[in-house]
This record gives sequence, structure tokens and C-alpha cells, in this order.
Amino acid sequence: MSPSTTRASTPSTATVPAPARTGWTLALVSLALFMVTLDNLVVTFALPSIRLQFHADIASLEWTVNAYTLSFAVLLLSGAALGDRFGRRRMFILGLGIFTLGSAAAALAPNAAALIAARAFQGAGAAVVMPLTLTLLSEAFPAGRRGRPWGSGPASAASGSRWARSSAGL
Repeated sequence: MSPSTTRASTPSTATVPAPARTGWTLALVSLALFMVTLDNLVVTFALPSIRLQFHADIASLEWTVNAYTLSFAVLLLSGAALGDRFGRRRMFILGLGIFTLGSAAAALAPNAAALIAARAFQGAGAAVVMPLTLTLLSEAFPAGRRGRPWGSGPASAASGSRWARSSAGL
């Protein structure tokens, strides 16, 4: 056997990710997907409380929901392109940071206008996070082992949806 044959048959560390790293990647991506889905839906169930706390009219309530949805939808493709251009992991972390800052701003909003602005900012962060979840999993797992991690993404989103319905009144 020649040395080149031996090297070709031995997997390199670049092509086979370490199990600990894949586990962390799966956990973080699933948690991020859960948070993005939860936050999109929980506000819908909290609208009566928002109306009472901020003395908001129907238009303000509509914008509270739509600000997140519109910024998310408009920036979704841009989020994926930014990940391709500047690095998926870097943009994923940046998107999580934007999303988290938007969440904190929404929680501390003194009025409906500040809440609407925070929700739009949150949606922008979610638009960067969401498209990068499957690409990060694709990078972390070899082709033959992607089925379970890819299945966990929709499961995380479904869990966020269910959790939003049950925790909205808290």
C-alpha cells in the first residue's frame, strides 16, 4: 500500500466533526429555533395584556405582531446571504445577539411604540438566525448522519409553538 492510499482511506479531522462539537451545535441551533418560534407566537396570545398595560388601540396591537413578521419575512433571504458571505457561525451569533437585544428591549418597553420598534428589531435578528440553522447542522454533521439533527429543527419549532400557547397567560 502506498502512503497516498493510506491517507485517502483515513478520515481527516476536517471532514469528521468531533462528537462534542456536533452535540453543542445541535443543542444551540435547536434552542435558537425554539426561541424564534416561541417569540413569534407568544405575543399573539399576550395581546390582551399588552392592550391593557399600554392602553393600546387595535392598530398598535396589529403592528406589535406585524413588525416582527414583516421584518422577519423581508430580511430572511438577506440573512442567508449574509451567512454565506461573512460566515454562517459569525452571522448566526450576530443574529442571536440582535434577537436577544430586541427581546430585552421589548420586555423593558415603556409604551406601545417602543414595543413595536423592539419587535421589528427582534424580527431582524430572527431573520438571520432561522435560515442558518440547517446550514450549521449541515456543516456539523456528515451527510449520512443529518437525518436526526434535521428532524430536531422542526421538533424545536413545534415545541416553541406549543410552549407559546401554554405559557402566554403567565
